[in-house]
This record gives sequence, structure tokens and C-alpha cells, in this order.
Amino acid sequence: MQSDNAVARDDSRTDTLIMVLVLGTAWGFSEVVFSEAIREWGVPYRAGILTGIGLGIMGIALGFNKKVLPLIGIALVAMGAKQLVVPVLQCSVLCKANSCAAVFLQSAALGGAAALAGRYLHGSRPARLVAPLAAALAAAGAFHFIGMRVSPCPYLLSFNHPGGLLSFLGAEGLSWAAFSAILFPVGYQLGEKLRDKIPALRKARPAAYYLAAAGCIAGCYAAIVTVIIKSGV
Repeated sequence: MQSDNAVARDDSRTDTLIMVLVLGTAWGFSEVVFSEAIREWGVPYRAGILTGIGLGIMGIALGFNKKVLPLIGIALVAMGAKQLVVPVLQCSVLCKANSCAAVFLQSAALGGAAALAGRYLHGSRPARLVAPLAAALAAAGAFHFIGMRVSPCPYLLSFNHPGGLLSFLGAEGLSWAAFSAILFPVGYQLGEKLRDKIPALRKARPAAYYLAAAGCIAGCYAAIVTVIIKSGV
């Protein structure tokens, strides 16, 4: 018979896995569905808003279990959702290569910032402002170089000149940082509130817990596929 500690570890791993799947799918939803809505509405700072949402979603994960590694899993799930364009539209993986690179860089940068901040991230509100701000700027800087080589678009190539990095950071990086500094602390606080409620719900109503997670994932993927088919992106 498993000990109580072993059962608790298994339950914790289950909660973490479901968290990664749900949050990763939600991030993919924002990158496809919400991104297309922002484009249609003509709202400015689309990339900054989406980056802020992404870091806010990862903030939920950090507030929930205080661990950095799940952030990479969340990013990989989001990237997989974005790459649904490949089987749905029969296009190349390069179609979404740059946007997938941006998602991964944001995850890696935030993970690095959270690891460097350590316990200060979890005990200091100023740290929860500085970490996402620094991560967003670092991700934007890395994206400027990587995006130029992976699948450069005309907009990105307009920054391919001496001083282009600073121009890109001014045009895009600052908005990435601003929205991230706003939405990450909100996500982190939500994750802390869910930290005790989610395990309690799993124990009290396991069927509702798993059905809610499955329903959220299925609903997001249905919306993602629908938008990809309708918009062709």
C-alpha cells in the first residue's frame, strides 16, 4: 500500500500535469483566437497584449506551485496549439515558426528571471514586477536576433540595421514589458488563490475536477481550429 506521502506526491504531479495542459491550451487560445480578434478590432500593441497574457498565464503557474520547470511545458503546449495550422491548413511549420519562437523565448526568459529571483519572487511584490518586466525585455531582444534568422517578415526586417535592436525594443519590447508587468502579478495572485482550492476540489469532487479540465481543453481547441479554418492563419 502506498504511504500517505507517496499518494500526496502522485496527486501533486497530477495537479501539475493538468495545470500545464490547461494553461498551455489557454495560452494557445489567446495566441490564436484572441490574437485574431485583436487584429480584426484594430487594437494597438497586439504583440504586447499577447505577451502580457502569456506571462500572466505563466504567473498563475508560478503562484500555484512555485516551480519554474512547468513553464516550459506550458509553452510547448501553447506552441503545439499554434502549430495546428499545419494539419488543418496543410501549410509549413515555418508559417508559425517566429510566433512559436516568441512563446518559447518568453517562457525561457521568465523561467530564468524566476530562478534568479528565487524566494524573493514569492515573497516580494516588487520582485513580481521586476521579474516579468526583465523577462519580457530579454525575450524581445532575443527574438530580434532569432526571428531575423528563422522566418523574417517585412516588419521584422525593417529593424535589420545598425541600432535595430534598440529600435525594436522601443517599438515592441517596451509594450511587451509593460503589459507583462501588469498581468503577471495578477496571474500570480490568482495562482496563489487556486493553490489550496484546486486540490480540495479534486478530493471533494473528482469527477467535476477532471471534467472541468477536459472541457476547458476541448473548448479551447475547438475554438482554435474554428478560427484557423475561418481566418486561414
